Amino acid sequence: MKAAVVVKRSRPLVVEERTVPEPGPREVRIKVHACGVCHSDQFIVDAIWPGLILPRVPGHEVAGVVDAVGSAVQSFHVGQRVGMGWYGGHCGVCTACREGDFILCERPRITGLTHDGGYGEYMIASAESLALIPEEIPFPEAAPLLCAGLTTYNALRNSGARAGDLVAVQGLGGLGHLGVQFARAMGFRVVAISRSREKADEATKLGAHQFIDATEGDAAHELQKLGGARVILATGVSGKATSSLVEGLGRNGCLMLLAGTADSVAIKPGFLIGGRRRVQGWTSGQASDSADTLRFAALAKIRPIIELFSLDQANEAYQKMIQGKIRYRAVLQMNP
Repeated sequence: MKAAVVVKRSRPLVVEERTVPEPGPREVRIKVHACGVCHSDQFIVDAIWPGLILPRVPGHEVAGVVDAVGSAVQSFHVGQRVGMGWYGGHCGVCTACREGDFILCERPRITGLTHDGGYGEYMIASAESLALIPEEIPFPEAAPLLCAGLTTYNALRNSGARAGDLVAVQGLGGLGHLGVQFARAMGFRVVAISRSREKADEATKLGAHQFIDATEGDAAHELQKLGGARVILATGVSGKATSSLVEGLGRNGCLMLLAGTADSVAIKPGFLIGGRRRVQGWTSGQASDSADTLRFAALAKIRPIIELFSLDQANEAYQKMIQGKIRYRAVLQMNP
């Protein structure tokens, strides 16, 4: 038997015993050592994802060890350290898949949404969704790198910015504190933007060259005084706050949106047209991107700042995350 946190029709989260599952031919069974608690888990806990089938085990920041492999799996073997994020597999036949853009598959497998995720001692995963975790990264620190880390790293390396360019990171939360570290390690001139003056020292320790307090004056104007940002990595959950930064973009600048906001982001078309500026959204990445993220994090010694919880503390971890009381990522630790 195994323990798992299960979302049912009524909350709170329920820990129950389940039979240890067997992998299919192209699947592996993971003995989960750690799973991050992400804001996107709200899609399952509040049952707001279209077509969601309950009961379901949440969790898409999974780090553990291969415990069993299916008969057709040749790429992984028992004992390997592996992880997976939002991407849980692809259909292989839609246009996106045929072009190799698996993360935008039209019929995707999403970890913790279309199949059970990592809030448990064991889980089943498609072999194609896994990435190897370098030995030097502990499981609890690897877990957030497979979602928050992957999203920020992948967005930055696809933003068009080059070493030496000015990159502003809006927000110093779960995404932002990793965004600052990745941006510094990639050789960018990093400006951290926050509405909390007390985070200035923290931003410097994480690697920011400069700090802008968004509550004091016009942050966009401050960016323009620095020459304008080549990239603004927007990790906050306020469309209004993000809108106020748009005019801080320099020529050919990109506003990279990583967090969904309840309100809209307002942009003046003329400002974009006049400076060849653009707005782009970015969503995590596929297994090869996860592997790249982990390797780079190991090389550059990038680690998330985490708070650890046991599996039976899943409700506490989730509620603290939703209330913004975590510094900076909550992680459930199993099979320590």
